[in-house]
Amino acid sequence: MLYREAGQFKTSYQADSQIFPILQDRIALFALLAVAIVVVPLFASPYALSAILIPFLIFSLAALGLNILTGYAGQLSLGTAAFMAVGAFASYNFLARLPGLPVLLAFVLGGLSAAMVGIAFGLPSLRIRGFYLAASTLATQFFVVWCLTKIPYLTNYSSSGVITAQKIAILGYQFDTPSRKYLLVLGVVAVMALLAKNMIRSNVGRSWMAVRDMDVAAEVIGFRLMRTKLLAFAVSSFYCGVAGALYAYAYLGTVEPEAYNLDLSFRILFMVIIGGVGSVLGSFLGAAFIVLLPVFLNIFAHSLALPTSVASNLELMVFGALIIFFLIVEPHGLARLWQIGKEKLRLWPFPH
Repeated sequence: MLYREAGQFKTSYQADSQIFPILQDRIALFALLAVAIVVVPLFASPYALSAILIPFLIFSLAALGLNILTGYAGQLSLGTAAFMAVGAFASYNFLARLPGLPVLLAFVLGGLSAAMVGIAFGLPSLRIRGFYLAASTLATQFFVVWCLTKIPYLTNYSSSGVITAQKIAILGYQFDTPSRKYLLVLGVVAVMALLAKNMIRSNVGRSWMAVRDMDVAAEVIGFRLMRTKLLAFAVSSFYCGVAGALYAYAYLGTVEPEAYNLDLSFRILFMVIIGGVGSVLGSFLGAAFIVLLPVFLNIFAHSLALPTSVASNLELMVFGALIIFFLIVEPHGLARLWQIGKEKLRLWPFPH
């Protein structure tokens, strides 16, 4: 009975079309942000911040970028890790070649570099779609990793190919501890998630969804397919590029091509599928599922005193079985389950 909008009157179109029209949603969001900003850095251990929360936020941002392209624009992609790699290496080279460049600006420039690569590799989407488009974006993965491995200039002529990332300093303030890196990543992810939510509700987002649902009909009623599809690739790649830069600087501490392999692309794709295709919240729920579930399974296996070899194989089997279970129970992902739960709360205790 607490989740009711009775008595919350909308007196303007702006009030009715806001992101969170129900007061309870706004209170819950501000409470969650307050806990994430104030409570978590004070009480979370350095291991929890470095190994769990920071990668969770970064993968959420990468999944959001892929969700913009696949969930809202309907363009399949298997090259997410490649765009992340472009953002990471571009940010490193901008900082290395332009001394004094602000770190946040380098991240933005890295995202723009990934957006340009995304536009280039998004050109086949004008002619092909579906699994054929996924295969063409898969070529992006191999081509980008090959370039980063074979072109010494991109790795600053490092013999090993593994480069130590520069220190993160903003306005003379060093982000050198897990709590500070966590707050930086949280701030970037929160701002970009809000921008994505507003973008999806705008004319741009509506054009993406029109092309996703039926591109021929969308073109007939006036949508320009070339601009719409390439814009989706650009925005998606920008988000993935920024996520890749954060992945290198705030999580790994190194910039290396092997960190952005094909396995990472599939993990982010699973986050989108499990969390919910075409949902901003689903990107966060899917990232939480992929990042946190193996941790809980590992703790559970060790509590049973299982051998390491058995525990690792059991973790993979249970993890795969749970993914299949969730896809069978709710193909639209965890975001749909959350939406159903909210709808039932709004009618409780009356029958649905």
